[in-house]
Amino acid sequence: MSISINGQQRRIGLALSGGGFRAAAFHLGVMRKLQSLGLFASIDLLSCVSGGSIAGAFVALNWGKASVLDELENYLATRSIAVSSVIGGILDPFESRLDKLAGTYDRDLFKGARLSALRGGPRIYLNATNLATGNMFFFVAGGAGPEEMGEHELGVVPGPDFSLARAVAASSAFPPVFPPLRLESPEYIPASQVDYVTLADGGVYDNMGVNPTLRARNALDYLIVSDGGKPFANDAQPTESGAMVLKAALDIMMEQIRGLEFDRMEHRHKAGLGPKPMWFSIDSVVGQAQDGDAQFAGSIATNLMALNAAQRAVLIRHGGALVESRIRGYAPELIQ
Repeated sequence: MSISINGQQRRIGLALSGGGFRAAAFHLGVMRKLQSLGLFASIDLLSCVSGGSIAGAFVALNWGKASVLDELENYLATRSIAVSSVIGGILDPFESRLDKLAGTYDRDLFKGARLSALRGGPRIYLNATNLATGNMFFFVAGGAGPEEMGEHELGVVPGPDFSLARAVAASSAFPPVFPPLRLESPEYIPASQVDYVTLADGGVYDNMGVNPTLRARNALDYLIVSDGGKPFANDAQPTESGAMVLKAALDIMMEQIRGLEFDRMEHRHKAGLGPKPMWFSIDSVVGQAQDGDAQFAGSIATNLMALNAAQRAVLIRHGGALVESRIRGYAPELIQ
């Protein structure tokens, strides 16, 4: 799926951040623009987190289908799954809120697919956070490679029969709305080293999904990072509540991690150790198509609620405008 530039094959990676349905629609705009520029079919690697995993997994499962992006938009316009999953999980003594979330993904998007069903698309990482070790835990498939699941410390095992819906649910299990996914040794044998593991939203570890894209085994030449996460904003009335300080602290830490990841990508590329990076955040005004797009897109809440027509229009337009701006500014050779 690589692209030929001056007679040489170059590999492109696309990282899709977390941020609920807001991020998924923003990424949809990015993918539509890449398609119009003739680059989408040349993507070699997808690295996805949370809302990015919802979009990325559905597209990878239906890779090459002409209507896939339109179907994704329809899903984002017609489904509000968080509320029903939470209420269902509370009322049902046999299934958790996370089970309900996975069930809705399976019903509406994945239709019982396993990781092995992703073999026809690019290599894709669905990233979660292992609360037992503090590491990134990934489900990876596609790109003519093996289906695997695991992390660097406990180990990686084959995972062709693991449910795609459960993998996406683990990646998007943002606390405290959803509990983590628990894996024991029958499903993930290395879990016996710590009794069991619990997997939470991948954004706890790396909300942009950058880590897999910098691994030597993936050998990318270009990296596009679509950051649809909630922008950090100055607060005229900061919290005085002890309970809310924890949330504020988490937001601050995530903002710091985001900045460090941007620096990491830049410095690795300058040192000849990583792909040429092109990144953009949802609140960026540089490259926006219309005045106010960045502000409006960044103000949309982080949740799994259906997006109205105005929200979808701005998110899709803004994502497309930003990716085109970065490509034309930093890697014009991709579209010449």
